[in-house]
Amino acid sequence: MQTPFNFFSRNPRGSAVKALNLNDIKQAQKLCKNFSFGPLIAHAPYTLNLASNKEKTREFARMVLREDLERLETVKATYLVMHPGSHVGEGIKEGIDKIASGLKNIVTGEESVMVLLETMAGAGSEVGYTFEQLYDIMDKTGNPEAFGVCLDTCHVLGAGYDIIGKLDEVLVEFDRILGSHRLKAVHLNDSKYPIASRKDRHASLGEGELGLDSIKNIINYPVLRTKPFLLETPGGLENYKKEIELLKSMIVE
Repeated sequence: MQTPFNFFSRNPRGSAVKALNLNDIKQAQKLCKNFSFGPLIAHAPYTLNLASNKEKTREFARMVLREDLERLETVKATYLVMHPGSHVGEGIKEGIDKIASGLKNIVTGEESVMVLLETMAGAGSEVGYTFEQLYDIMDKTGNPEAFGVCLDTCHVLGAGYDIIGKLDEVLVEFDRILGSHRLKAVHLNDSKYPIASRKDRHASLGEGELGLDSIKNIINYPVLRTKPFLLETPGGLENYKKEIELLKSMIVE
């Protein structure tokens, strides 16, 4: 059984990136093989905004995504997760159109690295907080099968999807609108704010509105349990170690 590994493609709050070291890459690939790490899942910087009303900002996002896809091909990553973008006052439809146009300009479908759009909470002017919005973005690229979705548990709760009491219904709706085959990865986070808060504030597992019972249900749910789960909780390495052991104890064989 492989263990997924999540990392940022570059500085998450900027654009700085080191040149690739081919020797380091070979060593990393050897470690991944020896310790059964995989799939490798990169996260694009938070600063990218394909929906911006400024052409310079959109061009920066396109440049970074092109570079990252090329670099991630070299390191043999499987997915690149990205926040779709924020329409900064121009409205959801305009935001969707700009994001789709930007992605159409970048993704051919021939890449070995798949771009995953992350489900968002809907904070501020975020685009992508409903399954319909994510569908529209992918559809308007003209190549929807080239994209997948990363489901963030904190975000979907904030967006108003009841994954505490109605997980079945939420996943049926996901399948109806997007197709369950597009769900490629899960960001597993608790939430500091309740359902439909439209706020994105992650909490450690069991210390937020989701709670451990809901988290146990999520990781054991048939449609989800085979997906790579990635922690984005606060607290650092020691907390991650505790949470991983906790999750292992919750798995129902």
